[in-house]
Amino acid sequence: MRIVESAEVYERLTTGKCLELMREALTLLEEGTATQPVRASDFLPHGELFAFMPAYLGEHDCFGCKILTSFPQNAGTSYPSFMGYVLLFEAEHGSMVGMADSTSITAIRTGCVSGVATDLLARADAHVLAILGAGAQGRGHLPAMLAVRPGIDDVRIYDVLPEAAEHFAEEEGARYGVPVRACATVEEAVADADIICTVTPAHDPILTRAMVKPGCHINAVGAYTPDAREIATDLVADARLYADELDALNAEAGDYLIPLAEGAITPDHVLGTAGQLLLGRVPGRTSEDDITMFEALGLAVEDVVCARYLICEK
Repeated sequence: MRIVESAEVYERLTTGKCLELMREALTLLEEGTATQPVRASDFLPHGELFAFMPAYLGEHDCFGCKILTSFPQNAGTSYPSFMGYVLLFEAEHGSMVGMADSTSITAIRTGCVSGVATDLLARADAHVLAILGAGAQGRGHLPAMLAVRPGIDDVRIYDVLPEAAEHFAEEEGARYGVPVRACATVEEAVADADIICTVTPAHDPILTRAMVKPGCHINAVGAYTPDAREIATDLVADARLYADELDALNAEAGDYLIPLAEGAITPDHVLGTAGQLLLGRVPGRTSEDDITMFEALGLAVEDVVCARYLICEK
């Protein structure tokens, strides 16, 4: 059995490779070759999450699951907010062939899924990027955005911990050779932004319609429970909304479910999935002024495709 720890994940699961794998994963899911149930989650006494995320990649392929914990209180400490492993099994006999660190996989693949959506939905001339949240997901999103929109030349970062935003700006700006500015408020960060990535543990909306210019693309990533959201109702209602997967959206996405319960939108407000966009089954942006929004919950198929590459390919 092969065990792949975080150092090897970061070495081999490059942004370019992971973008390729995420396009494959989303296509397999949309075509029905890959299947997955909605994640099974157990909330611990103080609100922490223990989750099980299985996926099957298809006949003669493999299957696996991510087992993870989510401890939001780890933000700002030496412990990641998300930790766990992806277990991989071969499909002929059902034997386990390996496991790979899911903290690093999640950090990389989440940004790359947003990268796939951004490539499909953002304006081609996008050059101002705002990232709300300076943790692992914020750091994982920056290289993915730069890969799909190399014209980005102005990056703003906001975090509730100002020192985290300052560290992000200094370290990531040097790493990628692009100007990164720490901002004191969300409003400052998103002013005139062409792409906004929300990767925070916020329970209540931090981004409203008035803050967002026409033509902006939004990757809504941080909220993953029905009662939590980062995006205000008025912005969701005014955006062309897409999801990573519809069952997950209907079970877990507070960004969508709360406006739906309020009567501000109807189920047909969701225009499709990233997989449908990749296969040309639904239209994407229709004008330069469209506000587009991608709601990402994180899918087991994404993790298992990454684990298959890391464990089975040299």
